[in-house]
Amino acid sequence: MNKLTLKYELDIDFNLVAITSPLKDYRLCYFINKKTGLDLYKIEDHEVMLDSHTTLYFGRYTFEDEQNDISYFLINNKGIEGGVLIPETKATDYFLLIKNAIDDELLEWQITQINSLKEVVVATEIDPNKLKSRENLVF
Repeated sequence: MNKLTLKYELDIDFNLVAITSPLKDYRLCYFINKKTGLDLYKIEDHEVMLDSHTTLYFGRYTFEDEQNDISYFLINNKGIEGGVLIPETKATDYFLLIKNAIDDELLEWQITQINSLKEVVVATEIDPNKLKSRENLVF
């Protein structure tokens, strides 16, 4: 009997900003929107299936910049009923995932603006390709 092995590579075509903040997600969105000019709003929770019996849900917000064809997503790293989206970054509270090409200067400006919020401990860009659990960020 022949055996067929499929190999696949995840399409990691996004920028990722890790944010540490004690704020609730809706409050963080309010401050980010006010400071950066984004308009993040709540959408359905991000669902991650760990196995056939366990599904975790993570709060998710989005903003579509249609003029520049950029999609922003703010995702909780801590699950609604427990669990962590990216276990190797347990100290991170949120991720700002930015899909499609974004100018490096704009990204640095947005990170600087988020870091200037007194409610944010730190915001920093991380390389999603170095994360073991990066498949949890694909939706």
